[in-house]
Amino acid sequence: MTVRTQLVRFALVGVVNTGTYYGCYLLLLHRLPYVVSHVMAFGVSMTGSFFLNSRFTYRTRPTWRKFLLFPLTNAANFVITTAGVYLLVDVAHYSSRYSPLITAALAVPITFVVSRLILLRPEQGPTEAGRGPDPGQELRRPHPTRL
Repeated sequence: MTVRTQLVRFALVGVVNTGTYYGCYLLLLHRLPYVVSHVMAFGVSMTGSFFLNSRFTYRTRPTWRKFLLFPLTNAANFVITTAGVYLLVDVAHYSSRYSPLITAALAVPITFVVSRLILLRPEQGPTEAGRGPDPGQELRRPHPTRL
C-alpha cells in the first residue's frame, strides 16, 4: 500500500475520530469543565483511533505492544490540542464549542508521521535460544544486504 493511500485512509479515520471526540466532548461539556471534557473525550477517541488505524489505515495486526506505544502518536496531538484549546478559550475568548476543531486540524500532520512509525514498526521482543521468534513478531525473510 502506498503512503498516499495510507494518508487518505488516515484522513478518513481522522474524520471518524474527530466526530467521536467531538461528540463525546459535547456530551461531557454539559456536566464537566471543558478541559476535563477534552481529556476524557481524547482518551475515548484515541482508543478507537488505534484499532481503526491498525486495521484500516496500515493493515497491521493490533498488539499490546503497539497499543501501549500508540499514545506516543498522540502525545504531540494532545499537547497541541490542549494548549490550543486553552489559548483559544481562556486567552482569545473564543468559543469552547469550536476551539477543539481548529486545534485538531493543526496537529494532523504530526500525528500521521508518528503513527506510521509506530504501527508499521516490526514487533521486536526478546527471544531465547531454541524458543524461536516472539509470538507477536511477524516472520520476515532477512534483507539480502543485511545478512
